[in-house]
Amino acid sequence: MKIGELARLTGASTRALRYYEDEQLVVPRRRPNGYREYDDYLVDRVIQIRGLLDTGLPTRIIRQILPCLDKPRTIHFTDATPEMLATLEHERDRMDERIEFLSRNRAAITEYLDEVRALA
Repeated sequence: MKIGELARLTGASTRALRYYEDEQLVVPRRRPNGYREYDDYLVDRVIQIRGLLDTGLPTRIIRQILPCLDKPRTIHFTDATPEMLATLEHERDRMDERIEFLSRNRAAITEYLDEVRALA
């Protein structure tokens, strides 16, 4: 597929997709005319990258852990450094905090909606 279609399917801008390519997070094939050709599996990959970026992970860490997130999972830790592992642990803990925060807010909104509906 072309870059525009991948952008449409993932919600990523074409500029973001080119950035992911520059950061070696996605690797499109090139047609003889130089146009990028994206494989179907990259739809899930881009969605996954966007989710990881939304959590605050830097692209250098995402690049290292992406192979671990593939199906079937392939664990590559030949270049795992203590700094990288500490960063991942920190980011995981930060995600847990955010999940707890979002869960509390969701519960509060649900309670509010229930109260408003009960009065209506």
